[in-house]
Amino acid sequence: MTVKRMDNVGIVVENLDAAIEFFAELGLALQGRALIEGEWAGRVTGLGTQRVEIAMMVTPDGHSRLELSRFLSPPVVADHRNAPVNALGYLRVMFTVEDVDDTLARLRTHGAELVGDVVNYQDTYRLCYIRGPEGILIGLAEELGQRAS
Repeated sequence: MTVKRMDNVGIVVENLDAAIEFFAELGLALQGRALIEGEWAGRVTGLGTQRVEIAMMVTPDGHSRLELSRFLSPPVVADHRNAPVNALGYLRVMFTVEDVDDTLARLRTHGAELVGDVVNYQDTYRLCYIRGPEGILIGLAEELGQRAS
């Protein structure tokens, strides 16, 4: 076996504070925030000299992390935020939530927009896609029969 675990998923944003607030409302906790720069960082990414402000968010179970990055330099070179679900490359991050309706209501106060509809998948999940901060595509899944009474 070569993989021990998936450490994190990274998303580049323009407004780091707004992204942190959004994912905190979703239920992730801010684990840490730092400025990443220096020769070593540029060697890892292949970008050369870089300055990146990052925030690491962690899920309530402590097993999954989301790294939010805001590039100070070099400047961002591409924008995939409004790509549709069938675009090549990054698709979306999916989160299991206790209650899709409650989560949608809370995230709408942070600018989230429903992409299509909330659907019932084989009486197992309620699923939907939303656009979060800066158009980031996020999936929400509620396990049916698992909601606390």
